[in-house]
Amino acid sequence: MHGLMMRMPLMISSLIRHADRFHGDTEIVSRSIEGPIHRYSWHGAHVRARKLARALTRLGVRAGDRVATLAWNGHRHLELYYAISGMGAIVHTVNPRLYHDQLAYIVNHADDTLVFFDLTFAPLVAKLATECKGVKAWVAMTDRAHIAPDAPATLLCYEELLGAEDDEFEWPEFDENTASGLCYTSGTTGPPKGVLFSHRSTVLHAFASSLPDAKALSAQSVVLPIVPMFHVNAWGIPYSGPLVGAKLVFPGAALDGKSLYELFESERVTTSAGVPTVWLGLVHYMKQNDLRLSTLKMTTIGGAACPPALLHTLQDDYGIRVMHAWGMTEMSPMGTTATLKGKHLDRPASERNEVSLKQGRPLYGVDMQIVDEDGNALPHDGQHAGNLLVRGPWIACGYYGDDGDPTVDGWFPTGDVATIDADGYLRLTDRAKDVIKSGGEWISSIDLENIAMGHPAVAEAAVIGVRHPKWDERPLLVVVRKPGIDVTRDALLAFYAGRTAKWWVPDDVAFVDALPHTATGKLAKRVLREQFGDYALPEEVSSTDR
Repeated sequence: MHGLMMRMPLMISSLIRHADRFHGDTEIVSRSIEGPIHRYSWHGAHVRARKLARALTRLGVRAGDRVATLAWNGHRHLELYYAISGMGAIVHTVNPRLYHDQLAYIVNHADDTLVFFDLTFAPLVAKLATECKGVKAWVAMTDRAHIAPDAPATLLCYEELLGAEDDEFEWPEFDENTASGLCYTSGTTGPPKGVLFSHRSTVLHAFASSLPDAKALSAQSVVLPIVPMFHVNAWGIPYSGPLVGAKLVFPGAALDGKSLYELFESERVTTSAGVPTVWLGLVHYMKQNDLRLSTLKMTTIGGAACPPALLHTLQDDYGIRVMHAWGMTEMSPMGTTATLKGKHLDRPASERNEVSLKQGRPLYGVDMQIVDEDGNALPHDGQHAGNLLVRGPWIACGYYGDDGDPTVDGWFPTGDVATIDADGYLRLTDRAKDVIKSGGEWISSIDLENIAMGHPAVAEAAVIGVRHPKWDERPLLVVVRKPGIDVTRDALLAFYAGRTAKWWVPDDVAFVDALPHTATGKLAKRVLREQFGDYALPEEVSSTDR
């Protein structure tokens, strides 16, 4: 027997239609690529998205076609999200920080029909156009006045396309499992892989990520997503924002501390989201200028482990609640958030912070387990570390254009090594490929990096395993010093005393001017391992049994 409920498919277009109908005057603010601040409302966004859908139809876009974007966080990018998916096509957000060869591979592999791009990426597009012959048209996301006079005559202008249309467009309804978005992984261990989201998975993810124990969004929220819309859909904020009717503030390409601070203050932002490196830059700017954020109450930090020193600074010095989160492209991306339970509220601050530094508890809709090398389930006791597996309605079961099945008995292997405690809190100890295996035991590079980041002279730190004749691998600490502050190798190694097991302490320190990062802002450990592949540890240390 079926329930007597209406069968209405979960459509991405329903999100912006809802925002227009019930939050139509709520603002959307963007720092435009051309320079000025752009303002309109959810009603205005909906009108322009419908015009864009008509323009796409006129350009020959059909259901299932892939339409790519090379764009920052802004109002035009938001319109593309809804126009493309809403008409039944697939929005393919391309990460411009990838290597050129990877970009060309992605556009060709996706068989993109059109590519929309911000002016920032015009030089990049000029090179890609010669290698991506399947693209029928390239569209500059600006008005005619800002297109260079020597631009190719075939180049289309975004505002001209919209200006030629009216908004008489009805969003079609179709199977909610229809593909809606395409996002490629950064391809650190091979060619990038395409993760194909659906309308159903996207709407469900928007619901879950808005909950109080996730991003805690509402119609009272003013949200500034620092995380780019080309990085797993800005962690779903362009979808959860209209679901609750929040005000959105887009920073465009200006992600430096000064620009972000000014936008936070002028728009009275209450919540945000971004990777640790951006927050480190913002904190540095505020400390240099003796500034505080007057309205920001909470931020989600993910993409990489939040250094304890950063969490303490934001929470203790600035009164900003830090929501540590974890996920991945294949998870749409949110999987866990480190929100406290009621029983934690009366515990000492040190215990609460220890919980907050974990990757967190699963959102409803995400199930997870850890297994050993033979696939046997391990206990959730916070002690046993194993390979992390996940499953759920917004978790990938395959890759675009790939007939292989990445799942194991219905579970997706994340490639992470982790513990899960009795309360369900996940704690990543490493990526499987980054864990340091010393004398048959595992050493967590993440834990060692977090300790180093607590030193007042350290701007950024990475820990990798280097070859050792006796122990197989030993940890090497690679450090970027803060400007104008000196620190010695011995001082950094002494800083570990009492903070971790003696045999975990790195054997040496290498000082560098900068650390390599992936296109999504994570430490590029593979590059570091290649760079220090022949590194010789000091004999007096490497011969010592730690």
